[in-house]
Amino acid sequence: MDKKVYIETLGCQMNKSDAERMYGMLEHLNYNQTDDPKKADMLIINTCSIRKLSEDKAYSQIGVWGKWKKTRPNLKIIVSGCVAQQAGKEILKRAPYVDLVLGTQRLYELPNLVKQIEEGERIVSTEEIPFEESEIQINRVKSINAWIPIMEGCNNFCSYCIVPYTRGRERSRKPELIFAEVKKALAEGFKEITLLGQNVDSYGKGLGDDPKGFITDEEGKTINLAWLLRKINDFDGKFRIRFVTSYPTDITEEVIDTVVELDKVCEYFHIPMQSGDDYVLKKMNRRYDYETYKKICNNIRNRVQNVTITSDFIAGFPGETEEQFQNTLKAMSELELDYSNTAAYSPREMTVAAKWTDLYIPEDEKTERLARLNEHNRACCLKSNQKYVGKTMEVLVEKFEGVNKRGVSVVTGRTRNNKIVHIPYDKDITGEFINVKITKARTWYLNGEII
Repeated sequence: MDKKVYIETLGCQMNKSDAERMYGMLEHLNYNQTDDPKKADMLIINTCSIRKLSEDKAYSQIGVWGKWKKTRPNLKIIVSGCVAQQAGKEILKRAPYVDLVLGTQRLYELPNLVKQIEEGERIVSTEEIPFEESEIQINRVKSINAWIPIMEGCNNFCSYCIVPYTRGRERSRKPELIFAEVKKALAEGFKEITLLGQNVDSYGKGLGDDPKGFITDEEGKTINLAWLLRKINDFDGKFRIRFVTSYPTDITEEVIDTVVELDKVCEYFHIPMQSGDDYVLKKMNRRYDYETYKKICNNIRNRVQNVTITSDFIAGFPGETEEQFQNTLKAMSELELDYSNTAAYSPREMTVAAKWTDLYIPEDEKTERLARLNEHNRACCLKSNQKYVGKTMEVLVEKFEGVNKRGVSVVTGRTRNNKIVHIPYDKDITGEFINVKITKARTWYLNGEII
C-alpha cells in the first residue's frame, strides 16, 4: 500500500539536496511525496544547526508533530541533518515520540532503517563512518537549477563553526556518481547545475588512499575542482555551471582559468570573509588577513569580466570592538562586494568560540550591529547593480511571475553572474535563455527588457 512522506527542510542547499535524495530512496519503499504534513504517514525534519535559531525551530516543529502522534500512533517521525548528528541520543530523551535520528553521514542507510522503524524499533544512527553511497533515485524539486553535492565536510575548524562536527571531515564523491547525476538532471530538463560543497575547492582530496591527497586520471591529470568543471563543461547541450562555497585561500589559478575559458561555467564566486578585521579573523581561525583576501578578489576581478563576488559576514563575534566592526563595513565597500549573507554571532556547542562567554557581545548590541551591517549591505548591492544599467546580458528565465501590482506580466530570471532580473513578458518562457537590456537597478534585482 502506498504511503505518504513529508520532509521539512531547514538550512543550506546541501540539506535541500539531501531531501531530494531521501524522497528518491523512500519512493522505493512505496512512500510518495506530499506537500501536506497532516496527510503524511512519515514526517522528516531535515535540520540545520549553524545558528541556535535554526536549532530551536527544529525542536519546535518536532514538538508539534509529537502532539499529532498522540492521535495517530502509527505516524513515523524522523529527525535528520546537523541537529541529529550533533544531539544523537539526546533527541530521543527529549522527544520520546521520535522513531529515527539520522546523522548527516548515514543518509544512504535510510531505506534499511525505515524498514526497522516500521517494525517498531527506535533507532539512532549517527556514526561518523559514512554509509557507502551508490547510485540512487533522486526526486528533484521541479525548477531550473539542480543542486549536486560533489563533496561534504570541512577540515578548517573555524572557531565559531559547527560544520566539522556535524558534517565531518572533507570527503569527495566519486566522479562517476557526479557525472551520472549531472547527466540525469540535464535529461530531465534542468538548465543550471550547481556543484555543492562546504569547501568546494577541496574537491578531489581523499579519492585515493591519502585523505589529504589528490589522484590523477588515466591521462595523468589531477582530479580536482577544475578537472571536474572541464569534464562537465564538455557535456552536450546549453546549460550553466556554478559552484559554491569557496574557502578564500583555496581558490586556485586553475579554477579561475575555468571561469575565464569555459563557456558554461558562470562568472560568479561566493567567498565567505566573515570579518574585515585582521585580529577578529585570527580569533576566528581563518587562514588569511584582509590584504590576502583583497588580493584574491582583485585577482579574480582583473581576470574575469563582469564577475560577481559575494561573501558572508558575522556581526558581534566574541570580543569584537566597535572599531573592528567598522573594519568589516569598510571592507565591504573597499572590496566592492556585490552581496553578502549576514548574521549575528550565535554560540554553537563544541566550538572554541562558544567557550569565550566572558567576551560575548550583549544581544541588543549584536542586533544593532547586524542592522547596520544589513544597511551597508543594501548600499553595496545597489551600487553593484547600478554598474549593469544599459548593458545587454543573457538571462535564464526561472519563473513566470504573472501580473504584478502595476498590471504588467513579468518573468524573473538570472544572469550568468547571478543577478536577478525582472522582465515584462506575458508568456511563460521558464527555462529559456534570452538576451535582455538592463533598464534599471534596484537594491536586490535589476529591471530589463527583451531585445
